[in-house]
Amino acid sequence: MSVPLLKIGVVLSTMAMITNWMSQTLPSLVGLNTTKLTAAQGGYPDRSIGVLPANPEESWQVYSSAQDSEGRCVCTVVAPQQTMCSRDARTKQLRQLLEKVQNMTQSIQVLDQRTQRDLQYVVKMEDQLRGLETKFRQVEENHKQNIAKQYKAIKAKMAELRPLIPVLEEYKADARLVQQFKEEVQNLTSSLSLLQQEMGAYDYDDLHSRVVNLEERLRACMQKLACGKLTGISDAITIKISGSRFGSWMTDPLAPEGDTRVWYMDGYHNNRFVREYKSMVDFMMTDNFTSHRLPHPWSGTGQVVYNGSIYFNKFQSNMIIKFDFKTSTISKSQRLDNAGFSNTYHYAWGGHSDIDLMVDEGGLWAVYATNQNAGNIVISKLHPLTLHIIQTWTTNHPRRSAGESFMICGTLYVTNGYSGGTKVYYAYHTNSSTYEYIDIVLQNKYSHISMLDYNPRDRVLYAWNNGHQVLYNVTLFHVIRSEQL
Repeated sequence: MSVPLLKIGVVLSTMAMITNWMSQTLPSLVGLNTTKLTAAQGGYPDRSIGVLPANPEESWQVYSSAQDSEGRCVCTVVAPQQTMCSRDARTKQLRQLLEKVQNMTQSIQVLDQRTQRDLQYVVKMEDQLRGLETKFRQVEENHKQNIAKQYKAIKAKMAELRPLIPVLEEYKADARLVQQFKEEVQNLTSSLSLLQQEMGAYDYDDLHSRVVNLEERLRACMQKLACGKLTGISDAITIKISGSRFGSWMTDPLAPEGDTRVWYMDGYHNNRFVREYKSMVDFMMTDNFTSHRLPHPWSGTGQVVYNGSIYFNKFQSNMIIKFDFKTSTISKSQRLDNAGFSNTYHYAWGGHSDIDLMVDEGGLWAVYATNQNAGNIVISKLHPLTLHIIQTWTTNHPRRSAGESFMICGTLYVTNGYSGGTKVYYAYHTNSSTYEYIDIVLQNKYSHISMLDYNPRDRVLYAWNNGHQVLYNVTLFHVIRSEQL
């Protein structure tokens, strides 16, 4: 058993090195140049938060990036529009293939990182090591004295791997699959590089077929990633500095592919104007926006844009309104029975934040409190079309003691405050109707968080932090079941 385990470590390390090399080398192979945009006020001057070209239409665009625990760059890359000059049709086709390979490389890197991080959080089970320890004792008895120290070190290392044994068999298939993807992408990249130097060396149709096939297989693999438990939150990534101390901003998790519009709402009451920015780049770099006027002012910062409509709590009521941006009309409204409003059961920071609407992989949720539940948090799953309550869960956590909260994969995560040192410390699992206390640090970079929501499409947390719009990358623990592959 020791040889497969060590091979897995070598494979994972090699996978990380190859992915890192490819993400750094591939852009230079096609002659793309970019410039860095450093963090805004209050950030770290040596940390890049985004890569913005002088002309966004003619080069690669990286909207944001962060560093994981091992120091590697995690970023979101969008290929340039196909308007660059080309020597001929074949060069244009080549560039298109290179862009697809680059996008697939980014996806593989994310998959690789999640697989490696998951291995660090597996439950300890010592009985799986009995056979392994017996073999090590036999090896120790038969080997010479001068290598005893080496085996002792190996034994200590294996003891550290005890929590990983129960799921290593499941991850073997996953690791081999990821490694196969990386090798195929590397082979394609080499072929494309040679093709760029010696036009006509490969059959284009065959090469295109290989790229399409790999892209489809990778997409299917990514879709098999199951929901998971929150295990880590990155440092804050500052996107913009604007607005007042309180507000909310978001993107639509169900928007069509290519729709990256940003929705922006300043303040927590007595306002009814929603700003629409065409893209994240427009939001970051310009102040060009379209303004939408809601029929009623909103209350709090718990609004959410979902499938082309905005859901918000009408000011001074427990009424939830669904407003369709396309028709500029109210498509549905529904009272949230018994829900407190007008600063009855608000978050710790106040701001008429009695009703918080949010979405996750499972759909639309409302988080609030009632007199019947003694002011403790109540969670309701809502039907997005009718706004009727599908199911409700009552918790034992006081609503006024919560700083903010967000849903991920059917679990409500609650912070211990909104200013100073902040952490996620309470989790309620709706799938089992149980709760637990956890300890996950949340960097409160600008000292006052008045909005915190998860986007299941981007897999990041959107936050409004004292007039700063920031993002947090999240780490989820999940297992890709081998029978699903």
